[in-house]
Amino acid sequence: MYRLIDRIVRVLKEIVPEWLVRPLRPLYHRVLASVMAFSYGFPARKLTIIGVTGTKGKSTTAEMVFSILRKAGYTTALLSTIRFAIEDDSKPNLFKMTLPGRGFAQAFMRKALDAGCTHLVIEITSESVLQYRHLFLYLDGLIVTNIQREHIERHGSFAHYVEAKREIVNALVRSGKHMRVLVTNADVPESNSFLSSNVSKALRFSAHELENLSTNDRGIAFDYAGTHFSLSIPGTFNAMNALAAIKLCEAFDIPLSTCTEALSTLPVVRGRCERIEAGQDFIAIVDYAHTPDSLGALYEAFRTQRKICVLGNTGGGRDMWKRPEMGRIADEACEKVILTNEDPYDEDPRAIVDAMTREMKRTPDIVMDRREAIRAALREARPGDAVLISGKGTDPFIMGPHGTKIPWSDASVVREELKRLHFLRSGAS
Repeated sequence: MYRLIDRIVRVLKEIVPEWLVRPLRPLYHRVLASVMAFSYGFPARKLTIIGVTGTKGKSTTAEMVFSILRKAGYTTALLSTIRFAIEDDSKPNLFKMTLPGRGFAQAFMRKALDAGCTHLVIEITSESVLQYRHLFLYLDGLIVTNIQREHIERHGSFAHYVEAKREIVNALVRSGKHMRVLVTNADVPESNSFLSSNVSKALRFSAHELENLSTNDRGIAFDYAGTHFSLSIPGTFNAMNALAAIKLCEAFDIPLSTCTEALSTLPVVRGRCERIEAGQDFIAIVDYAHTPDSLGALYEAFRTQRKICVLGNTGGGRDMWKRPEMGRIADEACEKVILTNEDPYDEDPRAIVDAMTREMKRTPDIVMDRREAIRAALREARPGDAVLISGKGTDPFIMGPHGTKIPWSDASVVREELKRLHFLRSGAS
């Protein structure tokens, strides 16, 4: 059914004028959500559905919950920005959207249910709310990792963006499930305000609950409720992600001992502070950081290293306010900054990069070819340095004008260039 609808919509988009479609779009999305949920038999009613939303940390937190549920013995599926997984069967998300439309989620949930799954973890974005993709998910639990400024142009204002997140919380309130658990970040005023929602359990998490917190470039460790947790993923922000996942699972009667065991063996989260190892004597990291807060948190995770930073600005035509701010943060934190192309869409990529330099005190290197920029950063690295390549994460394409896209993988390019660099240095010696 999903594939049929997808083909029909693609044909209609080619022949129906945009001016005719625009006023009907909200009704179209509502009707489509209803039809697709009905056609697949409302699978979310028969699954325990855990949603994860927030400006940053969604994918990592979803992976953490997925791992804990599996360690607890539940047959579990995952639908996230990074991948679609049913237990060990995993496929990368190549849609360049967190929650694909046209009934994809309903089709995936039906597939998970037919495969014997009892639980499903799903990322939910503010964009999905605009297209009513959050309907008929029948949530049992929801984590709100945080709320920061993002997608301002898309929603019209930060207040409207917050309301889109509130609508996801309301989806939990309306779900009709017996157990409706909300876990939200109490350190952020906007997400803290959700605690008054009419749910079975409304739980807060806060940085002050992380006792004996320690972090280095290899991982984090902390104590919570008398239990020690250790994860092979750096950054205080990931301790907060872990705390949110722990609290959610604890509310569903999963012992803390199971949580700590699952998190201590958490698989690599692709494109999220992902360490690329190829025998080099410096650190190479690929990360999705695409907001000022997440970029600052990434750099803080490697505060003791000399940093060589490669970044652009995700999404031409959107969130223009953050461009000079991203440049300023990189300028202050990094020994060397290389600005490059990311996802210009229909905007001039050089104009995007130029906007990023407005609040930079030093003159950055500008290398518009992203591979060349990564190559230059790796060649610049000395032993013990950290080369931090941010903005794309696992994004599978560089998006250009008129819907064009170039297949891409930051991680693969880094591996290829590290291999090339090793060959060159070996030859020089």
